[in-house]
Amino acid sequence: MTPEPTSLTGDSPTGADAPRPGPPPGCPAHGPGPGGLSRLHESPDLKKLYEELRAEHGPVAPALLHDDVPVWVVLGHAENQQLVRSPAQYCKDSRIWSALAEGLVKPDHPLMPHIAWQPMCAHAEGDEHRRLRGAIDAAVAATDFRGLRRHVNRSVQRVVNRFCEAGEADLVGQYAEHLPMAVMCHVLGMPDEYGDRIVEAARDMIRGTETAIASNAYVMEALGRLTARSRAEPLDDFAGHLVRHPAGLTDEEVAQHLRVVLIAAYEATANLLANVLRQVLIDPRFRSQLNGGQMTVPQAVEQLLWDEPPFSTIFAYFAKQDTELGGRRIRKGDGLLFAPAPANVDPRVRPDPTADMQGNRSHLAFGGGTHECPGQDIGRVVAEVGVDALLMRLPDVELGVGEEELSFTESIASRHLVELPVHFTPRPQQDVLQRPSHENDAPPQRDWRIGATRAAASAPSAPSAPAEPDVEPPAPRPVPPQPQPQPQPTPRGAWQRFLYWWRGY
Repeated sequence: MTPEPTSLTGDSPTGADAPRPGPPPGCPAHGPGPGGLSRLHESPDLKKLYEELRAEHGPVAPALLHDDVPVWVVLGHAENQQLVRSPAQYCKDSRIWSALAEGLVKPDHPLMPHIAWQPMCAHAEGDEHRRLRGAIDAAVAATDFRGLRRHVNRSVQRVVNRFCEAGEADLVGQYAEHLPMAVMCHVLGMPDEYGDRIVEAARDMIRGTETAIASNAYVMEALGRLTARSRAEPLDDFAGHLVRHPAGLTDEEVAQHLRVVLIAAYEATANLLANVLRQVLIDPRFRSQLNGGQMTVPQAVEQLLWDEPPFSTIFAYFAKQDTELGGRRIRKGDGLLFAPAPANVDPRVRPDPTADMQGNRSHLAFGGGTHECPGQDIGRVVAEVGVDALLMRLPDVELGVGEEELSFTESIASRHLVELPVHFTPRPQQDVLQRPSHENDAPPQRDWRIGATRAAASAPSAPSAPAEPDVEPPAPRPVPPQPQPQPQPTPRGAWQRFLYWWRGY
């Protein structure tokens, strides 16, 4: 961002001649950066840091990214809404970013995959944004959500079958990180690319590690192959709809948009799944509300979107002109972080952070304005069905460690549960085409006919002599069961039929 001439006003993240001292040889740089500003990427507890910044600076606070690149963090709920809903003042085109123009952001910067301008709707404006976003929205609108629910159920079956017989599992590494990628690869049209490698590459990109650029290249290679296949023979999948759209997207535009959808939907849903399952396991009240019908799974998902949004911050917005936000003077070219995590607990809109927010969708978990997440409904379906189906398969699942032993890894972008160890009654694998259930674990019972006791109906067949007419036998003899027509399924009521349809069966 363009610094203020001096730092006397407190409005600038750094002064024009503020020194940029390096660490002593052999010693990593820690603690406050130039001007006493906090380095976000070094904080061990960003939740705590955001509250400290709010107390010190108000709803918009100065901070530092990697390599001491200055940035504004937007902490207030209203200020975040103003940021994303003011396209005349703020955009996502990093080419106007002062820090980039001044050489503060190097080509190998860990956040470059998120910030660098790319030919996609997330960075475009005006007519170009409408052209690209229109293609994305059309592909999302073409999604068969009933078919999607059916596929999520089947993906749950496949993933749970890998560990259901063991009686224990890590619901992060073995479930929450795999189910969304399996579903998204199917939605996009690349089911053969799903595997451990692409899951790890996606996580690496989101964390912004030193290998994030290499992981991004790996994902883009896979999406490039998908784009070429779709161009040659477009199918009825997300990639097929993009290449056929009248907007006339180039191969690069198609691949870049597939990456945005894949990574954003994957990360958001993986974190959301893990967070909802963690809450179910650590909070008996929360679980009893689900089990007792006082709270639906969609309501549970919305509550966690308030409490633990999948993305803590979203990179990044840039000021198109000199302006003001949250009482701060924002210069043209300044960078700003849209920050759902601190905004969702802004005391001005949520004085009690433990308050029940069920039914309230004014959280900022999916962004807002012209760049609001286009695939949020796909993410919701994966999370809702993923939680519901898992609890159907493993109804007695319990946390395998104490709540205090659970840990998180945290980046500027997101807070990610490391592990969620659980134990449960070992259960057999199920056919992926079968509706997820635990009720078929018991051996099937024999048919029985109305008017006969179960004991009589299940007695083994034995030959019997024909009885004399009109003569009562001296003692009852076993009567072999007669073939009976198979019982017809009990008709479902309207609510049962709706649930059966809603869950994709």
